Amino acid sequence: MNTKALFLGIDGGGSRCRARIRDAAGTLVAEATGGPSNIYQDFDGALATIMATAEDAAARGGVTTYELHAGMGIAGVVTSVGAEKIEEAQLPFASVSVDNDAYAACLGAFGGADGGILIAGTGSIGYALVAGERHMVGGWGFQLGDHGSGAWVGHHAVRRAALALDGLLQPTRLIEEILSRTGSNRMDLSRWSEVARPKDYAQFAPLVFECAAEGDVQGMMIVIEGASAISNLGRALLARGARAVCLLGGLAKAYPPYLDADVKRALALPLADAMDGAIMMARRSQGLPERWQ
Repeated sequence: MNTKALFLGIDGGGSRCRARIRDAAGTLVAEATGGPSNIYQDFDGALATIMATAEDAAARGGVTTYELHAGMGIAGVVTSVGAEKIEEAQLPFASVSVDNDAYAACLGAFGGADGGILIAGTGSIGYALVAGERHMVGGWGFQLGDHGSGAWVGHHAVRRAALALDGLLQPTRLIEEILSRTGSNRMDLSRWSEVARPKDYAQFAPLVFECAAEGDVQGMMIVIEGASAISNLGRALLARGARAVCLLGGLAKAYPPYLDADVKRALALPLADAMDGAIMMARRSQGLPERWQ
């Protein structure tokens, strides 16, 4: 084993990009955080963010990107085409290995062993590795799915705010808070929605859960429906052979009390995160054991 080898793990999500560098022994060298990096939504912008975050981590660690074997788990990589485009971009790394962010997260969560993950972040997806096969449910993106995700939760809250403006829903604290941030009249809310992206809706998710916990009826209805969607993803993974599932993402701590009992019983704590999962990808590409300990 090349004991001087350095490995970069990129977790490129819809709301932020995270980078971590470890040496061959697994010792942490440096970390950095950047902005949104979903290549499906904005390939060039996501790639620029990924590089900027990697360069930041490299600078913090006193190394150059050319020294790094990079593993990248990137949101929006739904086919080999997306991965190939990144690999063909001749990025300034020693080597590049690319896959979906859910794959990297699942590798990290179970240390390369079988298992499933439920990601409830800006987007949502169920993903499992079982006997060498990949199983994906959900993950269709904001336009077609992402049920139960932060963007979905926030979008439903804004939609209810619009109904309240028309007098079709009784205003609650959640509605009032949403309107105070998006605009409290039809024109302002409409203009806000015209440029809003998934991450803009996702920013309201913590507020929705907070209001739900206080008994806000609108918040409770959204959270209950969202939890049902996440439970359905988990149940689908269990049916495909996953013996346990890890709940990951920004809403991972908020959802468990609302999940269906069978899915809640199957929850497990992750061994590592998506950045370490991406590092495992990079190590594998160099013929090294996935785990460094």
